[in-house]
Formats: sequence, structure tokens, C-alpha cells
Amino acid sequence: MKFCSNCGSAVALKIPAGDTLPRHVCDACGTIHYQNPRMIVGCIAEWENRILLCRRAIEPRYGLWTVPAGFMENGETTAQGAVRETLEEANARVEIGPLYALYNIPHINQVYLLFRARLLDLDFSAGAETLETRLCDEADIPWDALAFATVRNTLTHYYADRKAGAYRFHLGTIEPSVRRS
Repeated sequence: MKFCSNCGSAVALKIPAGDTLPRHVCDACGTIHYQNPRMIVGCIAEWENRILLCRRAIEPRYGLWTVPAGFMENGETTAQGAVRETLEEANARVEIGPLYALYNIPHINQVYLLFRARLLDLDFSAGAETLETRLCDEADIPWDALAFATVRNTLTHYYADRKAGAYRFHLGTIEPSVRRS
């Protein structure tokens, strides 16, 4: 951040009085610009023994598969955001169930919240940010072409829970991957 969104003056990165972390502060008007993690909400949309996957038509991870999910908007609940994202990405209507997984991704300032959900009908199709949609059973999941670690981890837990006969809440942190030569 270089300029204040309140008055347009330059901002400086410093620790404001009474705070403990560096913030972008406008010396002209005194506005402190807090930057907080972005919330990503979505769902595992279930139909019988299959789940709905979307193939991404946007970056990051263009062409790879994910569950319907995206950035939460102001003025909505996490469940409302998951319903909206599922409708936007897959033109699918769902009934939201329990929160299933929460992943912290501190290195990119994101928090993922994924719900279990029930597809209300089979009338779904690719939305504007999706190349294609597909109902998959466990054997059809494109494990090597999943877009995000959050989705891979969530689906791994989901199928293990299904096999165990009980779904439980999962909490985790995704660390940056280290590439070795």
C-alpha cells in the first residue's frame, strides 16, 4: 500500500501507538489501514455418493479441479457465501450442512471454510469462472489435478470419514511448499 484510501496521501509502514504490529498509517489524516486475512468459503456439494467438482477457468490454477468456493463478500454469512459461490461457479443450488473443514493459510493471508452441503437437484453447469462441472465418486476424483492443498486435504478427510461412518470437523494449517532441486 502506497497511498491512503481516505485522503490520497502517502502512507508509511510503522507501529501505531497502542499497537504491536506494523501497519500502513497516513501521516496526513491519521488513518490506520488494517489488512486482515481474506476468507474463502465453499462446500462439498453431495449427491448420493458423489460430489460436485469445478474445473477452474481463471487463475490461479487455471484448468485444475476444485470444490465450488471463493472469497466471502461483505454483508454475508459464511454459509451464505458458500451458497452464493456454489451458484456462481456451478449454477448449482445447495442446502448447506455443517462446517466441515477450516484451513489457515498464513503465508498468503487466507482462511478457508468448507461446509458439507446437499445438492438440491442435478441442474448444474459451468459458471463464468468454471470450464466444466462434474459429479465424481471417490474413484473419479482427479487427485493429481486438484487446484489447492485445502481441497486435497479436505477430500482426503471426507473419504476417510465416510469410510469410518462418521464425519467430523477438521482444522489445519497449510504451510508453503518447499521446492527442492
